[in-house]
Amino acid sequence: MLGREEFDRDLGQLEAQVVLLSALVESAVLTSLLALKGRDDKLARQVIADDDLIDDKRHDIEESCVALLRREAPVARDLRRILTILHLAGELERIGDYAEGIAKINLLLSGKPLLKELVDIPRMGDRAVAMLKHSLEAFLDRDPERAEATAMSVGPFDEEVDSLYYSIQLELIDLMRQNPDNVEPGTYLLWAAHNVERIADRATNIAERVVFQATGKLVRVGGDDDDAEAPSAG
Repeated sequence: MLGREEFDRDLGQLEAQVVLLSALVESAVLTSLLALKGRDDKLARQVIADDDLIDDKRHDIEESCVALLRREAPVARDLRRILTILHLAGELERIGDYAEGIAKINLLLSGKPLLKELVDIPRMGDRAVAMLKHSLEAFLDRDPERAEATAMSVGPFDEEVDSLYYSIQLELIDLMRQNPDNVEPGTYLLWAAHNVERIADRATNIAERVVFQATGKLVRVGGDDDDAEAPSAG
């Protein structure tokens, strides 16, 4: 077994890898939305190509967690920390998948006019990224009360994202009803909005897991997470 100092060092390295993975995922989300808004196929392809790096990083984190669990058989708070790292790696990888999906949708829209200027979908993305930042800040906070408060602050952002998503749905469905030519691009934009909404849900999942790590309590943050998946972009 490792000594306490060496164990804490290994845990710290794992947490640093989670921070790096989060940075990669955040960049993927913002770049995919920038590509969609600017109709930039080159940026979209970059997001798709970079998703392999996100997948590899998640795999590395999971292998390191499993190795540490086998070697140390930790209990109580140490076990919660490792399980939280495992959970976060999976959630972050899924967020990367949603970003990749948005990039693929941008390629499906290539050469087609947008129905309207994109305002609310990027706004949703900004809120979702803010949720991710708050969740990771709470993850790194060693004070249980502060970590819980920071994680729980994600809830109002999630409600705002859900409200924006509902408004986007209504607007796009109305545009599709007005003109059959709007159905295909409108459907793609609905998929993109759904992916952003799911990114926010995953950030909420992270916040809930962080509260569990900090306090041992299982809580609900924000709205329900039904685990419904966005339609595949191909």
